[in-house]
Amino acid sequence: MRFDLSKPADPLLEPGAARCPGPSTRDIILRDPVRAPEPILEQSYRFLGDQDLAFSRYTSSAFHAAEIDRLWSSVWQWACREEHIPETGDYLVYDVGPYSALVVRDHAGRIRAFVNACPHRGMQFANAGAAGHGKQFLRCPFHGMSWHLDGRLREIPCRWDFPHVQDDTFGLTELATGTWGGFVFVNFDPHPEPLEDFLGALPRHFAQFAWPLEDRYVALHMHKILPGNWKMCLEGFLEAFHVLATHPEGLRTAGDANAQYDVFEPNVSRFVHTIGYPSPHLPKPLSAAELFAALGHDSASLPPGTTARARHAELMRERLGAQYGVDLGPVSDSQLLDSIEYFLFPNACFFPGISIPLIYRFRPLDVDHCIHEIMLLRPVPKDAPRPAPAPVIRLGIDDAYATVPAFAATGLAHVLDQDTDNFQRQRAGMKASRKPGQTLGNYQEVRIRHLHQRLDAYLARNGSAAPPPVAY
Repeated sequence: MRFDLSKPADPLLEPGAARCPGPSTRDIILRDPVRAPEPILEQSYRFLGDQDLAFSRYTSSAFHAAEIDRLWSSVWQWACREEHIPETGDYLVYDVGPYSALVVRDHAGRIRAFVNACPHRGMQFANAGAAGHGKQFLRCPFHGMSWHLDGRLREIPCRWDFPHVQDDTFGLTELATGTWGGFVFVNFDPHPEPLEDFLGALPRHFAQFAWPLEDRYVALHMHKILPGNWKMCLEGFLEAFHVLATHPEGLRTAGDANAQYDVFEPNVSRFVHTIGYPSPHLPKPLSAAELFAALGHDSASLPPGTTARARHAELMRERLGAQYGVDLGPVSDSQLLDSIEYFLFPNACFFPGISIPLIYRFRPLDVDHCIHEIMLLRPVPKDAPRPAPAPVIRLGIDDAYATVPAFAATGLAHVLDQDTDNFQRQRAGMKASRKPGQTLGNYQEVRIRHLHQRLDAYLARNGSAAPPPVAY
């Protein structure tokens, strides 16, 4: 069946109610032989408005400064994985803007984070991005003052010259920490909201997935500079609308316009983008055999009466189970195949999938550049110790993801390179535009609007001055 996707929405529909003709994501997933867990079937969209978003939110140095001052200073953000600091004295430095946290595991096995600055003269204990193992105490490299791993003062060389310093008030400044899904979170706010409240629907949803994130390990870790504001680059990964033009080769095997978008207040949103079901934008429908061939299989081997998606899931379950050394029998077809992306405000994306086991993080460098980090989290093999986390592979602004062999082998690198190739021109276009802002779709780009509404809440509640003026 073909649908005319060029017609405007029915004007009698409520704003945000229009959907792509044809089966919904939920309809497709309900047909799978191995039923998806309830969180995947849950739907939670609401209309969040249709006003333009000002380009100045991405290009203004004043707006960027307000974000640094009022958002990054007071929001929960993940700093590392627990497996990065498994033993006493293991540490890692997490930086965002001018803020720096030294995350360490103390002698009691507790994860702590301290402001990465010596109380004496402000010297950092370790450089940005540094990590190490086995420290017995934290020592300033400038003058040698040291602190215990729990932040208590240990030693001041030439102690006689500091009669005005009291041991119990000269400890390190401790930051709030918390853990979820194997990730360590920090917050630079002295009085943050509880992490459990901030995470919203994430713990409930991920607890019902096979192989939750805490049962996975870092198989690959990449760090790349992107030519764009952190929000602009992040937003390129919050919708599947761009698949039609940016990834046209994927239209034969993946939906685009019939992806599902959800907003779970306060800080979580999601899309579910099906794999193994063709795009409604194809000029003519694919037969089951053609779809099966497009998925990389011999079309003649598709059993009669079996859908291409279902058989593809069976074959992937067998192949990936053997490759990873795990039993993927209980994993639903949707979790196995689909691109299911949860966004946690302000900057993190978590995928519960097996074929697409991605984790993203975006951090600002300046108004025009950001850091994009990608992890692949794979299930820990059965009856085996957790593998050590992969070292960070650092890529420059002109380095393609496809240059990383392990990532290229997954088939995902080409897609990510297509995504990031857009950003330099998008940044230039925002600055050149005489139209003052971008116009978003009500449904497919709702997660972008949700991100900005959450951002505005932080800008408004932190600081005495109003945030820089923006247009909606």
